[in-house]
Amino acid sequence: MAQTPQQRRANAKFVKDQEARRGKSEEQLKKRTKEVQKSPISSVWLFVLGFIVFGGLFVEVLSRFFLGR
Repeated sequence: MAQTPQQRRANAKFVKDQEARRGKSEEQLKKRTKEVQKSPISSVWLFVLGFIVFGGLFVEVLSRFFLGR
């Protein structure tokens, strides 16, 4: 039975994961999974960016509503 491309990708991912685990203790594997990836952009900068984008949009809507045309 021939493999579908989706099955091939899943098998390749499984093999890659198994090769990464080979020769490592359970403690090392658990330590690897506990590491939380940190966002490359801090929450402060996300807030500033959101404020700039949505604040400008909010001011534009208010000006069109009250000054209307």
